[in-house]
Amino acid sequence: MKSFFRTVLATMLGLLLFQILGFLVVVVIIAGVAASGGSGSSFEVESGSILHLQLDQPLVERSSENPLSNFDWMNFQSNEGVSVQELLVVLHHAAKDPKIQGIFLDLSEVQGDMTQRDQVREGLERFKRSGKWVIAHAESYSQGNLLLASMAKPLCMVPTGMAMLNGLATEPVFLKGMFEKLDMEIELIRVGKFKGAGEMLVRENLSEENRFQQNALIQGVYAEMLNHLGKNRALHPDTLRRMAADAVVRNAASAVKAGLVDSLMYRDQVLTWMQRRTKAKSIDKLRLVTADEYFSSLDEKDQKTLPGAAPATKETKDKIAVIYAEGDIVSGEGGDGQMGGDRISEALRKARLDKKTKAVVLRVNSPGGSALASDIIWRETQLIRQAGIPLVVSMGGVAASGGYYIAAAADSIFASPNTITGSIGVFGLVPYVGDFMKNKLGITVDRVTTGPYADIMSLSRRMRPDERVLIQEGVDQVYQEFVGVVSKGRGLSPDSVHSLAQGRVYTGRQAMALGLVDRMGGLNDALACAARMAKLSSYRLRELPEVKDPVEEFIGQLSGAYAEHQSRSEWGPLYRPYQHVRPWIQNRGIQARLEFVPQPLP
Repeated sequence: MKSFFRTVLATMLGLLLFQILGFLVVVVIIAGVAASGGSGSSFEVESGSILHLQLDQPLVERSSENPLSNFDWMNFQSNEGVSVQELLVVLHHAAKDPKIQGIFLDLSEVQGDMTQRDQVREGLERFKRSGKWVIAHAESYSQGNLLLASMAKPLCMVPTGMAMLNGLATEPVFLKGMFEKLDMEIELIRVGKFKGAGEMLVRENLSEENRFQQNALIQGVYAEMLNHLGKNRALHPDTLRRMAADAVVRNAASAVKAGLVDSLMYRDQVLTWMQRRTKAKSIDKLRLVTADEYFSSLDEKDQKTLPGAAPATKETKDKIAVIYAEGDIVSGEGGDGQMGGDRISEALRKARLDKKTKAVVLRVNSPGGSALASDIIWRETQLIRQAGIPLVVSMGGVAASGGYYIAAAADSIFASPNTITGSIGVFGLVPYVGDFMKNKLGITVDRVTTGPYADIMSLSRRMRPDERVLIQEGVDQVYQEFVGVVSKGRGLSPDSVHSLAQGRVYTGRQAMALGLVDRMGGLNDALACAARMAKLSSYRLRELPEVKDPVEEFIGQLSGAYAEHQSRSEWGPLYRPYQHVRPWIQNRGIQARLEFVPQPLP
């Protein structure tokens, strides 16, 4: 008993010390940020500088001024991301800056979806067209990094490093066998023969329809990859396809022979190359400027002006609101990595009611989620249209199912070629855990009801056929509403939408050919379109939803870190499978969700 109390007290004391230490860290960091922000100091770029891009942090849609917004409290380290939009601003201004001679693309493994990496690559290609040089170096090259660096000249790597060109693959995970071992069952009720969401819970492999669409999807992404890689390396896509099929590129030497890499250099040799190019006295005299440093050297108006937009003046009052709609769509406010229906609706409402808002750009990066929450967000987009305010959607890496639902009302929809979109379909899941509770835990359940449907959707008994009919009717109704939303928004007949829907997933380029997307382009292109529609020569950006208070966010992060620690302790080796299944089990109601977000570019 004494040992028990000692353990409890030690745990409580450890938690208290952890909270106190975390609070002190927050105070120190926030005070430092406030002091540096108040000083008005900024980085000064010297003549003969080199823009040093490492991209060793995750690529993110939106930067945060809170230094602890992405802090990993479990490992006590920062996971601050690199804002793609800020990086594009840096590349745009550096291309025109006579003080910047070139770019040193210093790569490890870039963390970001295919669309984010495509945007960075396109920004680098525009920089290269300015006449300045780009040199890239890595110890080894994955296919994704090779594509990202393909415009560099020279493109270098360590002689003993690895380089691969082997094609793309996806490996969906299926959990039916695990549920059978646990004496659990999942019933899937869906509309659309291509709606693969939920198959992972009820099957052991891909259905014929899902395999067909996954193959079409990955072939589309592969074609885009080969086209861009071939263009930048002066190789025909068919030649690259044969190289991958024959596994020609397996190491550094074969990458050079194939023309995918220019030179084999160690880091000191790369530094010497740049020293000679910039005429620096020695390699330790190289003026390397990071993206953060260069961004801080820009005037505030240049920091807030995306490439192609006219900078705002003091007299500029007109605004374009950019609404960031990211993560799984859920009801309420939502947490980290989620798109709360209430929070995004409020952001759209604020933009609409602000008389200075002349246009709205909705940036969608979501695999979908709750059909009800998606509909609530869609309602606010309708009100924006009714108010006569131009609404343009910019799709990120994924804008599928519920993510497409909230985009359908836009005046114009922009996507990237590799955006994952479509998946117009819905489903519901009905778990049964009665045998699991009885056979594995020794728990039994009895019931008293007022009628035959009082305990419908109960987890402890199997669903009856008549109940399944009722739930199927509900799923069918939501699907018809989804088709109606797309039909109205895209100006297509319901029959035409149904032929494109049924849960079918498309790349952005495939969706444009079918009329589900209007144009290829990123956020900058969507903003330029919105400005044209609103007849604005200059404007200010208003980013919504507003960033959370740093202290409030810190407290939430501490609570989340502690909850994650408890879950890891309770589930042990089953923690990762539990994390994979939890969203599917916890999300009640009809779902407009993509099965998984394909990331087939290693």
